[in-house]
Amino acid sequence: MIRSLRRLTFAALLAGSFSALAQQPLDRIAAVVDEDIILQSELDRAVVNIRAQYAGREGQLPPANVLQRQVLERLILIKLQTARAEGTGMRISDEEVNAAMANIARQNNMTADQLRQQLARDGIALGDFRSSLREEITVQRLRQRFAQQVDISEAEVDAALALQAGGDAQYRLAHILVALPEGATAEQIATGQKKIEGIKALLDKGEMEFSAAAVRYSDSPNALEGGDLGWRSLDQIPTSFGNTIRTMQRGQIVGPIRGASGFQLLKLEDVRNEDATGAQMVTQYQARHILIRSPENGSDAAAKAKIDTLLARVRGGADFAEMAGKESEDTASRTRGGDLGWFGQDDFGPEFGGQVAALSDGQVSSAFKTQAGWHIVQRVGSRQINATDENRRGKAREAIGQRKFEAEWERFLRQMRGEAFIDIRIGADAG
Repeated sequence: MIRSLRRLTFAALLAGSFSALAQQPLDRIAAVVDEDIILQSELDRAVVNIRAQYAGREGQLPPANVLQRQVLERLILIKLQTARAEGTGMRISDEEVNAAMANIARQNNMTADQLRQQLARDGIALGDFRSSLREEITVQRLRQRFAQQVDISEAEVDAALALQAGGDAQYRLAHILVALPEGATAEQIATGQKKIEGIKALLDKGEMEFSAAAVRYSDSPNALEGGDLGWRSLDQIPTSFGNTIRTMQRGQIVGPIRGASGFQLLKLEDVRNEDATGAQMVTQYQARHILIRSPENGSDAAAKAKIDTLLARVRGGADFAEMAGKESEDTASRTRGGDLGWFGQDDFGPEFGGQVAALSDGQVSSAFKTQAGWHIVQRVGSRQINATDENRRGKAREAIGQRKFEAEWERFLRQMRGEAFIDIRIGADAG
């Protein structure tokens, strides 16, 4: 089976080995999703692929009808996300799909022709495979756009670091979710609570492993992965769970817990500590520069002549910041008099950093060239900082962003699913 792009999650995996199914005609519609449809053949291919991924572990899969429902729900969400992305004008070009296919070929040590031949041997139509890739790239692009809207304050970072005081413990978690719809009725809440309590009773009696129960009963998108949430720091865990998790023992299960999505059971699989030992002191520089860009084609003699003229004026007493504001072609720093703020020696490349490091505070460099063009730079100051602290803040900011994104993304998917017209035409949910 062809190994898909690491960044692609589900749709690109649907085109697994299904040679027997490839010969079957498209028999009927499995579900209507707004103005789109999911064919029975699409659903069958997805189910066959999931079974292939569980080869040798078939006992962990739920009954056929439950597995089919879980996979269909994933396909429905993919259709909804793709439609939403396209509705905002997002389009994935043929060139991007070609690049994704080339990446898959490289990961499998194949040429593009060999990839196409392998697809044919597996009974996978090239058009179907490209469509799956296009859909998954679209979904990934939508997620990226959504993530860019997440705001993180410095106060949130400070609070996360305070919570981490005493160590950088990470927790391997798994969960089982019994979802509730937006605005759930009292009857729906009671039904959900009864279901989650029944699952908990099975676990308490040792009649089922947690991962197997997640595969069989969880409504979470990661149900088929045994509910695995991976390694997370406290920054990446909802604050309502944070204090509980810190007191849990390996293997312990807590819940049911009522959250925004429904009722959850949470299991602590493992704990590890990534304490940093010792401060890592690094030098940062503050500098301002003037940039004259070199032409993309042809000689840059004119650019060199202009930077030499500006250097002569600065050395003749002209104010560097004023000169940068008028003459520099770096639009990002020009409005600040060429000021680049505080940065590490390699932040702008080794050529630039080396020039700054060789100066003393207040000194102006000779003209030098980088990929951006010709520069002169004036070092303003230098300082020693504890890189460990900066790295910890960066990690905390990233973790908070991921946690907030996941919560908002889950809410977005629930809302989108609730607002959509879904007509399931197979199984017990048909009608």
